[in-house]
Amino acid sequence: MKQQTLGFIGAGNMASSLIGGLISDSYPPQDIWVSDVDEMKLKDLAYRFGVHTSTDNRAIAARAQVLVLAVKPQVMQSVAVELANPIQEHSPVLISIAAGITEAALDHWVGGGAAIVRCMPNTPALVKTGATALHANEKATPEQRNQAEAIMRSVGLTVWVSSEPLLDTVTALSGSGPAYFFMLMEAMEEAAVELGLEREAARLLTQQTALGAGRIAIESEEPPAVLRCRVTSPGGTTEQAVAAFERGGFRDLVRQAMGAAARRAGELSEQLGG
Repeated sequence: MKQQTLGFIGAGNMASSLIGGLISDSYPPQDIWVSDVDEMKLKDLAYRFGVHTSTDNRAIAARAQVLVLAVKPQVMQSVAVELANPIQEHSPVLISIAAGITEAALDHWVGGGAAIVRCMPNTPALVKTGATALHANEKATPEQRNQAEAIMRSVGLTVWVSSEPLLDTVTALSGSGPAYFFMLMEAMEEAAVELGLEREAARLLTQQTALGAGRIAIESEEPPAVLRCRVTSPGGTTEQAVAAFERGGFRDLVRQAMGAAARRAGELSEQLGG
């Protein structure tokens, strides 16, 4: 990735994780600028990573060729309007990680004509195992798309989607997805305790099983259905458990849950972009 001046508007957990990932990938800290209203957060980032900091959003926007908007969706409109003049004057590519803020709404708030890459990261990005979907508007050049991808890839894997509305599906899948796995882990732990296992052992075994299954799925070229069959011996214990899941409507329940999440993501986009 070409080393350009990179600006972050917002110094929260996701911004901190991205900065840490970039510096681990040898991005020069002297080329990173961060702004936030919380001076303690800025001092912490300056101490940990050696980046430049400021409480002046407009100064950061005027300096950066790549501008990461890492503020909460609820304040994105006011922040974007504040930055409209320096963005119009200096034309940085805008990388938004704010859930629910559409490209059209953001472009309107900053005065139009902006190159925008909208990203949907998930919380495992905080521990460098994130999954991020990206979509760029027509103003973003191939180089700017590559810049955005390199930034998000510093905290995990990246996938481009073909249309912006698909980010609502991504929200239902990888955005909300960690909670689904946590819920399954919670249920497995509780069931193991009810069957007599001590809680600490139940939790550790559940966590390591989840980690191991994820590693196998990532490192294998086979789809999950094939991997499931490989550990499901005819007449064995796993077959009985899988059959109980199927009788309980497990697959349909997952479809319902993800459908509800995707619909809500669309509703929030309409509300926040209004």
